[in-house]
Amino acid sequence: MAITDWPAAERPREKMLARGSAALSDAELLAIFLRTGRAGRTAIDLARELLEAFGGLRPLLAADRLSFCERPGLGDAKYAQLQATLEMGRRHLDEELLRGEALTSTAATRRYLAARLRDRPYEVFACLFLDNRHRVIAFEELFRGTIDGASVYPREVVKAALGHNAAAVILTHNHPSGVAEPSGADRRLTERLRDALGLVDIRILDHLIIGDGEPVSFAERGLI
Repeated sequence: MAITDWPAAERPREKMLARGSAALSDAELLAIFLRTGRAGRTAIDLARELLEAFGGLRPLLAADRLSFCERPGLGDAKYAQLQATLEMGRRHLDEELLRGEALTSTAATRRYLAARLRDRPYEVFACLFLDNRHRVIAFEELFRGTIDGASVYPREVVKAALGHNAAAVILTHNHPSGVAEPSGADRRLTERLRDALGLVDIRILDHLIIGDGEPVSFAERGLI
């Protein structure tokens, strides 16, 4: 049965308009994005097949172009549409965080950094640079590494912070393994950066590690 023949309350688009996007399942959200199915299969059917094939919504959204486009019902047009949608989401978070107001929302900061770093297949070390009122000046990725590490040079972090005329920084990096637990190397690096930045009167407010779950905060654990 075609989706158009379903009761209105069960059609994904009508359900979203009536109850909001949070009321939809992953398959229903994906079906709205896909818009159409293929011969003998509704958009919902296709969405469920894709979620099963990729192992869930997040792996699907993070798939590379080749993996995405080789699936029946997808292709370059859908891939381009998806990337545009994801980029709009990232820019929305950019505007939420980088609008010149004091950084008071820990949740917004974590959402922003997770959106930036969570699905990277390699380790990335980055900084949020803040002024003396804790307003965000810039976000900058400083170092990229491999699946299990990145070389971070305190001198370059200090140089970047001075270049932005920052009074404070929030450090962040991802763990591609998905496990956000700080390692001994993470702790030692944080101490080295705290000492190096302290020499030029720049404070580290936090160091957030991004994994599959909630980011881990060094400040909350008393590690800074």
